[in-house]
Amino acid sequence: MRIDAAAYASRWQAVAPGAKGLFALAGIAAAWLARSLDTLAVLALLSMFATLAGARVPIRTYFAVAVAPVGFLLLSCLTMLVTPDGGGGWRWAPGLSPAVGYIALRSIAALAAVLGLVLTTPMPDLLMLLRRLRVPELLLDLMALCYRMLFVLRQAWDEGSTAQAARLGHGGWRQHWRSIGLLTGQMALQVWQRASALQMAADARAFEGSLRHLPTSFPHARRQLALSLLASVLLLAFSLRDRL
Repeated sequence: MRIDAAAYASRWQAVAPGAKGLFALAGIAAAWLARSLDTLAVLALLSMFATLAGARVPIRTYFAVAVAPVGFLLLSCLTMLVTPDGGGGWRWAPGLSPAVGYIALRSIAALAAVLGLVLTTPMPDLLMLLRRLRVPELLLDLMALCYRMLFVLRQAWDEGSTAQAARLGHGGWRQHWRSIGLLTGQMALQVWQRASALQMAADARAFEGSLRHLPTSFPHARRQLALSLLASVLLLAFSLRDRL
């Protein structure tokens, strides 16, 4: 929900998704091409600056969204610093720190590029971009249904939590967690039932095509794509200087 709200409130919400997708792709490619830590750090900072200063995404929202992937990355880096000792045990390997640091910084640079796309592009625009890129319709339909089910799940969760609170279901710490467990089990059943209802409704209408959305107009798409292409070339050129 936080990502969706940030995308619709972004200053770049009216920018053509193709332009934003090209810039994000260039950021990912530049992160893979760069060899030095300094270049990777600059690439990550440039992507963050474009999202925070250019698209005006709130900094609290940005870091709140980035916490989960960065936490997973740090946990992965810690596991890479542990190696077998040859005797059936494990040992700490500080000698791998430079390589692990390089992998981590490259991943952060690529993550910053991806966050710049998802935090500035609403889901319908992303689906439109993927459709133009010839992504299979079945995959797009699954994405649209999952996107819709998130809102259904959130509404059902809020209603169930409010009902439990009205009946003193959150009176104590133990009662609170018991209520959450009961609500979680009930939510799983509700999601299954609503998904089955959607499938039955589609079958009743002899649905054989794909889900469609109202197209969004981008009157300055060509100019935005040209600017994105220029910025992408500069990013790639900056990254390629390490290989020359």
